[in-house]
Amino acid sequence: MIREMRESFGSELDCRVFNTLIYSCSKRGSVELSGKWFRMMLELGVQPNVATFGMVMGLYQKGWNVEEAEFSFAQMRSFGIICQSAYSAMITIYTRLSLYDKAEEVIGLMRDDKVVLNLENWLVLLNAYSQQGKLEKAEQLLVAMQEAKFSPTIVAYNILITGYGKASNMVAAQRLFSGIQNAGLEPDDTTYRSMIEGWGRVGNYKEAEWYYKELKRLGFKPNSPNLYTLINLQAEHGDEEGACRTLDDMLKIGCQYSSILGTLLKAYEKVGRIDKIPFLLKGSFYQHVTVNQNSCSILVIAYVKNLLVDEAIKLLGDKKWNDPVFEDNLYHLLICSCKELGHLDSAVKIYSLMPKSDDRPNLHISCTMIDIYTTMGQFNEGEKLYMKLKSSGIGLDVIAFSIVIRMYVKAGSLKDACSVLETMEKEKDMVPDIYLFRDMLRIYQQCGMMDKLNDLYFKILKSGVVWDQELYNCLINCCARALPVGELSRLFNEMLQRGFDPNTITFNVMLDVYAKAKLFNKARELFMMARKRGLVDVISYNTIIAAYGRKRDFKNMASTIHTMQFDGFSVSLEAYNCVLDAYGKEGQMESFRSVLQRMKNSSCTADHYTYNIMMNIYGELGWIDEVAGVLTELRECGLGPDLCSYNTLIKAYGIAGMVEDAVGLVKEMRQNGVEPDKITYTNLITTLQKNDKYLEAVKWSLWMKQRGL
Repeated sequence: MIREMRESFGSELDCRVFNTLIYSCSKRGSVELSGKWFRMMLELGVQPNVATFGMVMGLYQKGWNVEEAEFSFAQMRSFGIICQSAYSAMITIYTRLSLYDKAEEVIGLMRDDKVVLNLENWLVLLNAYSQQGKLEKAEQLLVAMQEAKFSPTIVAYNILITGYGKASNMVAAQRLFSGIQNAGLEPDDTTYRSMIEGWGRVGNYKEAEWYYKELKRLGFKPNSPNLYTLINLQAEHGDEEGACRTLDDMLKIGCQYSSILGTLLKAYEKVGRIDKIPFLLKGSFYQHVTVNQNSCSILVIAYVKNLLVDEAIKLLGDKKWNDPVFEDNLYHLLICSCKELGHLDSAVKIYSLMPKSDDRPNLHISCTMIDIYTTMGQFNEGEKLYMKLKSSGIGLDVIAFSIVIRMYVKAGSLKDACSVLETMEKEKDMVPDIYLFRDMLRIYQQCGMMDKLNDLYFKILKSGVVWDQELYNCLINCCARALPVGELSRLFNEMLQRGFDPNTITFNVMLDVYAKAKLFNKARELFMMARKRGLVDVISYNTIIAAYGRKRDFKNMASTIHTMQFDGFSVSLEAYNCVLDAYGKEGQMESFRSVLQRMKNSSCTADHYTYNIMMNIYGELGWIDEVAGVLTELRECGLGPDLCSYNTLIKAYGIAGMVEDAVGLVKEMRQNGVEPDKITYTNLITTLQKNDKYLEAVKWSLWMKQRGL
């Protein structure tokens, strides 16, 4: 219709038509439609006037529409029109959005455009400087306002008092407040509210309370910020009676119970005085908390967080609402909060007093409690909960199985952990997560279940689980004896290619694997890699030294011992034992004695393994006197022979033809509580056969069969 009018009336169509439409939209608060009329006006070549810009800028100010406001403001200046309210609107928008630099630019444009300031302009400028904290400039502006024959209004004083309050300069704010009456004005409700906020910001409860009482005495109503400020001060200064009065005032002005409760908790938690909350919640307020499950839950969570478990339990006992699902979730949240805070006894107390269904226990609560009992070492209590879950017929999920398995592992009941794993494997579509897979690997390794480890490895490969660094380390460490060397090597190389870092244990495991597989070059390369990364330890050196010993590579063995010392490690007993064994078996007795002497001169004390190596080497050479000397030394040091010692001695006596002494050792073993094994009897029979005691050998052979050996 507008376009038709344009065609009919031509240049006679002016801004009055559009102003009428924009005014109508302005009354309705329709910002978007007003903007459309304004843009059409420009498209049709109709020049806006002062009233046009006043209306559209006023609308944009209400909606804080900065982009449209900037467009309209630029158009106004391009037409050379000066609309005082448009300047005010633009400055107000920028100030409200904290775009202070842009607000300053508009103030500069006002000077450039020689705008004659009206009262609104003066007040907007005062507010812009006050909001920025440029209060000296604001006071200078107040003086300039008076010089321009504008008497300061209470609004001007309120703006400055608010600014000083935000800057925590209450001396200046008090000076302005005292000057209000000297200027022939009276403070209004905003003045008192600003003073309350200012004194509250600097923590002066006495002054804030005085202004609050004056506000009420004069018949003014406090606003929500005043009440929140007062509650915070009362919490800080321990004025619970005053806080009760403030709570009543909050209810009178229409604040919601839930909002008040949130403010109250925040104030008292901040100062560590949450224990005073029960004193404040009385009458209708407490009644609301008992019937409103959201408020009830907020309060009990706060109580538990601050160790007021008894108060939380009392409130839960007084509650009037009935929502079993919500209640279960709330109890679970409380128990979890106690667990996270380390208040495990409180968690047990809450659980013991919560309503329960023996027929249908809550899976999540039960699992959390099993975890808590595990942490506390109360494994019997945790097992009882597991048995209840099991008998109830509730299906356990992966997390539940993980928690139960870890309980048994921590309790040292690996057999029970394996039983739970068997139960889990019977569940259809039960796919363990990466954490449970790692637990399973460790359990099977500790139980020596190599077949299970092998099966689990290939199950993990097919599971689709995303492998991380820890899983690679865990798999290699646990499956070292269950997987072929080639597969372990492939797995280790894949780990490196994917950018994951093996830990020291993984390096040591792979060193041991390569050494035992006689892949000495790979073992050496791996050792150098670990050393370059700074991940070698004493075990690494022991392993590579043992590998060189098996290979009879004495040069590299000796070199590695020097490197070990160069890297700051003392030569360990295990390293000495490996070197002794290697030299002894190769018959290099001079080197053997040299190493033995070096070991005795060091801080290393011989162990069973050391003595057994010595007896074995001397026995193989038929040096029975040396064997006897070692045995005497073994007994004198307080260790005494172990199973391996006896087996070695029987073998040595056999080589030396001391049959009766060999047979006597079996009797001695039993007397000392050492049970002979298959090797014992095999060595004894060999001794008898070598010394033509065939009948005795047959008897001992039959004895072995009877023993199932």
